[in-house]
Amino acid sequence: MKLVTAIIKPFKVDDVRDALSAFGIEGMTVTEVRGYGRQKGQTEIYRGTEYVITLLPKVKIEVAVDCALVDKTVTAIREAAHTGKIGDGKIFVLDISRSARIRTGEPL
Repeated sequence: MKLVTAIIKPFKVDDVRDALSAFGIEGMTVTEVRGYGRQKGQTEIYRGTEYVITLLPKVKIEVAVDCALVDKTVTAIREAAHTGKIGDGKIFVLDISRSARIRTGEPL
């Protein structure tokens, strides 16, 4: 099994979930995170005062998938999360050496 982790823009979560559900991915973990990359933050004005936001809000999605579905999963996330603008995010694929269901103890 592989763990596919994607850091994406928050408003793209539903699009990614729909894309994964379309080919049978039934579960994912979503975490609200903050970070920066090439964007280096952004400047906003609130009530006439300029604020620099150095850590931008993002969403981290984690999906455990069978090795045969990794390429399809990565493609679905990439296409669904794509806006064409800087800050679209990253996708990481990691090996899962062992996993188990907590309720029954059975391996996944």
